[in-house]
Amino acid sequence: MEKKKLVMGVIGADVHAVGNNILYHAFTDAGFDVVNLGVMVSQEEYIAAAIETNADAIVVSSLYGHGELDCKGFREKCDEAGLDGILLYVGGNIVVGKQPFEDVERRFHRMGFDRVFGPGTAPETTIDALKEDLYKE
Repeated sequence: MEKKKLVMGVIGADVHAVGNNILYHAFTDAGFDVVNLGVMVSQEEYIAAAIETNADAIVVSSLYGHGELDCKGFREKCDEAGLDGILLYVGGNIVVGKQPFEDVERRFHRMGFDRVFGPGTAPETTIDALKEDLYKE
């Protein structure tokens, strides 16, 4: 089976690298071909990397709470760039303050994200979801 390609990184002005490195190793160990853009990644950088590598999914993480702002319009930019329907994941501490996760998840789904993961989600949970979504036959 061909390895699926993921583009991942930490969006916006966020510099939290530890979780990003943990996810990179977990995704790689799980058999994905991973392009890790690191921290402080713009929407445009994710999109350029996804186009360049012919990625199957973009995995966005954020820990500083401003993910919602940083992710606005992301699906539309992907579509405009020719990445129609690319799998979009987001996770981490993606909103400011304590908010019910169901509300946060709903807002990100409305923004075009396929899956939304809250703070402290185990890498295995995301890996299982990626396998489910990418290897559908």
